[in-house]
Amino acid sequence: MSIKHPIISVTGSSGAGTTSVKHTFEHIFRREEVNAAFVQGDAFHRYARVDMERAMSDAAQKGNPNFSHFGPEANLFEDLETLFRTYAASGTGKVREYIHDHVESHAAKTPVGTFTEWKDIETGTDLLLYEGLHGAVVSESVNVARYADLKIGVVPVINLEWIQKIERDRCTRGYTTEEVTNAILRRMPDYVNYICPQFAETDINFQRVPTVDTSNPFMARWIPTPDESMVIIRFKDPRGIDFAYLLSMIHDSFMSHANSIVIPGGKLDLAMQLILTPLILQLVERGRRSA
Repeated sequence: MSIKHPIISVTGSSGAGTTSVKHTFEHIFRREEVNAAFVQGDAFHRYARVDMERAMSDAAQKGNPNFSHFGPEANLFEDLETLFRTYAASGTGKVREYIHDHVESHAAKTPVGTFTEWKDIETGTDLLLYEGLHGAVVSESVNVARYADLKIGVVPVINLEWIQKIERDRCTRGYTTEEVTNAILRRMPDYVNYICPQFAETDINFQRVPTVDTSNPFMARWIPTPDESMVIIRFKDPRGIDFAYLLSMIHDSFMSHANSIVIPGGKLDLAMQLILTPLILQLVERGRRSA
């Protein structure tokens, strides 16, 4: 953790909705004139797309059918920890980008499914925002979580998470339902060992729970809408959280536990604005005062 160079990490599984949360942060940053460095978790995968397919095939031939992007073998956990540690100390560090589609490819002049070159984060940013799979990962060799000043978990109930992943991968990445299902099954051991434990490290978790039947996510024809959902917001440390204020500002919300509030799904962006804005401003002001 760092007073002068704070780090916010948004972590969640593939299809959880971390990118949407990142957009909320971007809106807050623009409104509050916060100069943030953005880091995408995919940039710390070990393999480009073609190389990853080859690595999965090689692992399967050697008796490991569960090689996945969720686990340490397919990621640069040490490099991610180094970035967090370096940024916390000096406000800079080495980053790159993973190119997902042709729009990004055109802008970066780099082929789809590959990485840009490593480069240094420009000095002078107010904070670093990480969004991806491993923003609070702790393993036998690394502890990324200890360097983040604010850790946000995005954790839909698992059937909803799968529905969102299936829909995204089919519509935007061209995969079949069978291919996405196989990916979910292959990743399950690493999901249990490296994704789930992060949510014990996060400071705030946002968990969307559908209020419609999602019993068979592999047959779902649509993603439940925000109005067909509730969101459970859990605070690791509820001290200092003004629950009375939140309940008064977010209609139809209620407390479900001493550290949890439940809100209508359509109020998620409002809730995030109310909860996260003061926390972000506290981190930024603390950093600016220490400069």
